[in-house]
Amino acid sequence: MNSHSPARLAGIHAPVISVDDVWKSYDQGAIQVLNGVSFGLAAGETTALCGPSGCGKSTLLHLLGGLDEPDRGRVLVNGQNPSDRRTSLKLLRHEVGFVFQLHNLIPDLTLEENCLIPAVAAGTPREKARARLLHLTERTGLSHRLNQRIQKLSGGERQRTALCRALMNSPRILLADEPTGSLDERTSRQIFELLLELVETEHITLVMATHDQSLARRCDRLVEMRDGRICEPAML
Repeated sequence: MNSHSPARLAGIHAPVISVDDVWKSYDQGAIQVLNGVSFGLAAGETTALCGPSGCGKSTLLHLLGGLDEPDRGRVLVNGQNPSDRRTSLKLLRHEVGFVFQLHNLIPDLTLEENCLIPAVAAGTPREKARARLLHLTERTGLSHRLNQRIQKLSGGERQRTALCRALMNSPRILLADEPTGSLDERTSRQIFELLLELVETEHITLVMATHDQSLARRCDRLVEMRDGRICEPAML
């Protein structure tokens, strides 16, 4: 990333994301996924979570996005608890965007219809939402595909659509779970470059789970996870 990213220019401030001694298990404690995870992220910082499958990366992102809740410990996003239902809805509609590895788009809807869903949920006026959509699709090279159904788009186009959808409500935080994991190497690099460009120009705090160390090293921080724990975070 650019050495003059907002996080580095701003110096040390109160974190926009704070995770304090968080534990998470499934099947009534039979499967322990997170074991006392603690860390904080500053505004504008880009962070890559790395580690093998099953180490807890996706679970941690789900906790940050309010898609799940910890067994114990505290998670704060912009000073709010995402586990609280009313708070999580507010965060997901206005402050947090989520990009999934398999995009989670609705195949029978068009690109435009998929992207407008979060704007409708947030109560954004249609003209404002469409202007935002046109801006994002121009930035991502999808303007000519607005009326195409998702099932007719390529893998790279689907993931760019998912990125547009995640950014529709101008979130301050973007959570990305293996956003290039299902793509070939060339398309993966293109999507990642686009992701970093959008994050920087829109002044977004990025938390990304990835297996790709070469992509991870482009972020401000690389945080290694092993067996549900965070190893010593590395500043890049």
